[in-house]
Amino acid sequence: MPQRLTTKRLFLFDMDGTLYLGNRLFDFTPSLLAAIRAKGGRYLFMTNNSSKSVQDYIKKLASLSIDAVYDDFITSSQATAYYLKQHYAGKTLYVCGTRSLIAELEREGFEVTTDLDRVDVLVMGYDTELTFRKLEDASRLLLGRDLPYIATNPDYVCPTEFGSVPDCGSVCDMLFNVSKKRPFVIGKPSPMMPTLAMEMTGFGKEETVVIGDRIYTDVKSGLAAGVTSVLVLSGETTKEILDASDDKPDIVLASAAEILKYI
Repeated sequence: MPQRLTTKRLFLFDMDGTLYLGNRLFDFTPSLLAAIRAKGGRYLFMTNNSSKSVQDYIKKLASLSIDAVYDDFITSSQATAYYLKQHYAGKTLYVCGTRSLIAELEREGFEVTTDLDRVDVLVMGYDTELTFRKLEDASRLLLGRDLPYIATNPDYVCPTEFGSVPDCGSVCDMLFNVSKKRPFVIGKPSPMMPTLAMEMTGFGKEETVVIGDRIYTDVKSGLAAGVTSVLVLSGETTKEILDASDDKPDIVLASAAEILKYI
């Protein structure tokens, strides 16, 4: 029941398809964010999109007239860096991703190389700078060696104003056809990002809600983390997709604008 939202303090928002679509900010977004802060709550922007760094997202939101700082975000890039530091500290990475993702990982102390003989870990991201050379390098690594294979997110498509474009999950499927290997996935639907967000802010599961437009990433991450999940029908998911899904959100709203009724 949507009334459950009245007790929530930490709001973990997917961005594209939830607060804006492409370069169009939803009209309700500024009022919603202001209302959460006014009630003493906290929101974080939680995205699987690893093509942009946090600084890129700060600039993106600024272009939409939304002020944000580094601590307002939890991204799959950040979560991937956190995981790599826990399990592969000091290892050398090959990153099939954007320059922003590479810079984010380098800032966390990792060496990134294109010398395949020196690679310890293969990292796949949502790569808007994808080239065939990167696909060939990733194929060589997967076929030639048994090395850790990490993906920032499993999304098949990224929504745009004209429809969708292939995302990290689609590229990983291409590489599966070559290698028959699947990556360890960091981003939603893994509970890692909601769990990390709660650790960062100090809020508990009963105070936390994940809001997004995808069942197979946003909703499932909330369910896996044991927090309330809200599906909004303003992005990728349609009523037909919802009806056919085995995974059901706790709350379904036409858009995140409806949250304003309960906070």
